[in-house]
Amino acid sequence: MKIEFLREIAAPKEIVWQVITDFSSYGEWNPFVTACDAELRVGAPISMTVALGSNTRDQVEFVSRVVEGELFEYRMKPVGLLLHSYRQHEIAASGDGKTMYRSTFELRGWLSGLVSMSLGSALRDGFHGMTDSLVSRAESLVEPSVRA
Repeated sequence: MKIEFLREIAAPKEIVWQVITDFSSYGEWNPFVTACDAELRVGAPISMTVALGSNTRDQVEFVSRVVEGELFEYRMKPVGLLLHSYRQHEIAASGDGKTMYRSTFELRGWLSGLVSMSLGSALRDGFHGMTDSLVSRAESLVEPSVRA
């Protein structure tokens, strides 16, 4: 299963990166990951509270890649060939003070079909809501004179 969204954000890359990496503020704007604690360091744990439909679950994944100001990726601890995933936030300047944002989540392994059937809709809705809220949050932080 792969879930991917690509959005242009009317905010500079630095602001978008700040929103993505200000983990302690996720509860203020993020309807999917309602709490988050992490360091931007490969191997560091990322502890999250995730809202899946009407349920919430705490989970810990691990930072697997960081390209400062451009990309942040984390992965679940793999369960052998049964299940593994990665989640990636990628940003790039697109001109005129705007930023292209790519949200990617991929789940693979023998159990991925089962997980997709049971949680796929909630995951898609969650990542979609997070993407929309990231756009709103980043754009709200742009000075009005910069937007004009």
